[in-house]
Parts: sequence; C-alpha cells; structure tokens
Amino acid sequence: MATEPASPDSPTGRAGRAPSRTVRAPLSARGVRTRSSLVEAAREVFERAGFLDARITDITAQAGVATGTFYTYFTGKEDAFAAVMEEVEEEMLHPRLREIADRDDPVAVIEATNRAYLAAYRRNAKLMGLMEQVAQIDEDFRRLRIRRTRAFAQRNTQALTRLQQQGLANPELDAELAALALSAMVSRMAYLRYVQGFGNASAESLARTLTQLWVGALGIDTRFQPSNTKEIN
Repeated sequence: MATEPASPDSPTGRAGRAPSRTVRAPLSARGVRTRSSLVEAAREVFERAGFLDARITDITAQAGVATGTFYTYFTGKEDAFAAVMEEVEEEMLHPRLREIADRDDPVAVIEATNRAYLAAYRRNAKLMGLMEQVAQIDEDFRRLRIRRTRAFAQRNTQALTRLQQQGLANPELDAELAALALSAMVSRMAYLRYVQGFGNASAESLARTLTQLWVGALGIDTRFQPSNTKEIN
C-alpha cells in the first residue's frame, strides 16, 4: 500500500499527533513481547467493556504487567486502542488468502477479496463497531477512520484501473469514484450484518450478492461466473 503524505485530513493533521503512535518503539525482544501482550490485552478489554468503560488498569491486569509499564509504550487508552485498530486494519487490508482461483478470472478475484473482507470484518465486528462510535466523538479517530477508508479505496482503484486497461471493465467509469462507492457498499453491508445484527444473510449469500453487484457495476463480461473460489472462514 502506498503511503499518503500528511495532510490536514490525515491522522497527523492535528497537532502533528496520530493516536496510533506509541511513546517509543520497543528496542529489545522483551520489549516487543511486552508491547504485543499489552495490545492483545487491550483488544480483549475493549471488546469486553467497550471504549468508554475500558480502563488502563484493566488492560495491565489482563496483560499481567504493572500500570507503569503501560506508559512505557502508550500515552493513554486512546493510543492503545489505535494500536489495536492498526492490527485490525493490517489484517483486513492484506488478508492471508488460503486460496484464490484463477487470477485471470476477475470475478473470482473480486469474490475472493469480498469473502476475505467479510470474514475479517466478522472476526473483528466488536472492534469495528467501536471504531465507528469513537470516530464520532474523537477527531483523531475520525481522521484515522478516513485514512482507513482511503487505503481501501486506493487499493480498489488500482485494481479497477487494471481491469479497465485490460478491457475487462467499463472504461467510461471514474475508477476512483467507482472504487469508493463499491468499497462503501461492502463495508456498510458488513457493518449492518455483523455489528448491527441486521438481517440473517449468510456469509455465502453476502459474498455472492456483493460480488454480483460489483460485476454488474463494473460491466464485467457475464461469461465470468463467481464459482471457483472456496469460502474463507
């Protein structure tokens, strides 16, 4: 993923501070393990208690470390939450796909990507819901949320542009706008299903329907059928 320059709408825009920055990077293997343990503990506490009710002492107790150790790696609860969400973002942007069918089939690739995203969203549904809540009350996290949206849209813009260059997608589409709209569709459906609990659609039905909507919107040849990719849990 390409790195975006800092801008007024980026996480570093306010007072030069991104909530995902720790006090200092751990220098030793032990420090790396301690920080990792704190991030894992923070995830469990946030998922259990929510963001507002989570306490730093809960996180340190979960990790089995002294409260002072927390401040060696994080400036506060917000910083720890941002570190947790960075791991979630990495998982969702770069899913470890066990199998993608023939890469020459654009529909198979779209379906595999949708399946991986939905599976990752479902695993992280509590945190995704918290991120939406926190972004409404904290400007830094709103910017972090925007950065995440841009990263997904940028990846999909590049993929759509390649499809257009190969003559597989409608060349008249604005690739950037289409990618943003289609990404938002998938993201919102995942939010409604896995955070809000809306409807009872299965992961299989969601993946296939969203893929069909992508294919139709992009004008991909209907001879391609989304049937060669195995479901990813």
